[in-house]
Amino acid sequence: MVSARNSIAHLNLGRHFDAIQQATKSIELAAAKTAAIGKSSELSQALRSLGSLPADERRETSKAANTAQSLISAVIKAREVELEGAELDARLQAEHVDLTLPARPRRKGSVHPTMQVMDEMIALFADMGFAVAEGPDIEDDFHNFTALNFPPKHPAREMHDTFFLRPDPETGERKVLRTHTSPVQVRTMMTQKPPIRIIAPGRTFRKDSDATHTPMFHQVEGLVIDRDIHMGHLKWTLETFVARFFEVDGVDARFRPHHFPFTEPSAEMDIRCDRSGGELKLNTGDSWMEILGCGMVHPNVLRNCGIDPDEYQGFAFGMGVDRLAMLKYGIPDLRPMFEADTRWLAHYGFSAFAAPNPASGLS
Repeated sequence: MVSARNSIAHLNLGRHFDAIQQATKSIELAAAKTAAIGKSSELSQALRSLGSLPADERRETSKAANTAQSLISAVIKAREVELEGAELDARLQAEHVDLTLPARPRRKGSVHPTMQVMDEMIALFADMGFAVAEGPDIEDDFHNFTALNFPPKHPAREMHDTFFLRPDPETGERKVLRTHTSPVQVRTMMTQKPPIRIIAPGRTFRKDSDATHTPMFHQVEGLVIDRDIHMGHLKWTLETFVARFFEVDGVDARFRPHHFPFTEPSAEMDIRCDRSGGELKLNTGDSWMEILGCGMVHPNVLRNCGIDPDEYQGFAFGMGVDRLAMLKYGIPDLRPMFEADTRWLAHYGFSAFAAPNPASGLS
């Protein structure tokens, strides 16, 4: 029998290297790997014969065999990487899809009524000179309550109205899921000098759930800060918006005194309507429907944001996007709007190509 050392020394490793390099497919490389270092390969058979060698010769021969096996394994690994890359490129080329070509989708998608109405509102207010401002969903107490003139014991600060996060282990501060988008107004006033004219659309959170309320809902709030701003400007802005939103020539509205901590005087805007027959008709009938809240920005809010109330005044307003969607498009219950039912969305959804704008129409 030829000794193990002689067997290893006389192995023609070059032919294995050639077979590995010439492999063009994974299956060919696997065959070359089996022939080079598989259980039945010459190298493996030689390694199994090491036990018959003297101890000193066994160490030298084992070292040479392991070096040869490591070298072959490294060459195989490098070739595997090359073939995987080449096969991936070939697969990508073969499976190429021209996304510029029109396709007929299996299931037609649509825009949610909330998003449609929010886009309508943004388009209308943008046409009136308002910019869009945004802020975080998670707020601190100052931006959500204190800066907005909420007293320390106000009910909105209690757990039964507001979603509080766990206290910070170091400071003890409790962050909240914002209860309105008014913190965006605060952040804007603290970082931007007047004149200011913005709307703040976004998600808000309160502990409330029934046919007309959900724990998460959407608001659009507006803010105007400038010199010589008064209630007449507020009244014209809101009446113009409501008329354009419902796509009527004008709106019969009234402003009732109300209370909000962040505005003084405060009011709620009602519109005349008739709901007989299950249909909403504006500017007719003897019913009044509350549509939004508004008022002149409280001087304390201006001071908290670093604005001199003796020099600047302003007005603010806020309205629920989901509720306006219900009123305009005849949606009877708010809760299905958040249930992700494709059948409901297929009925009430809008085409993604019908982007609202004042030129071609809103709905």
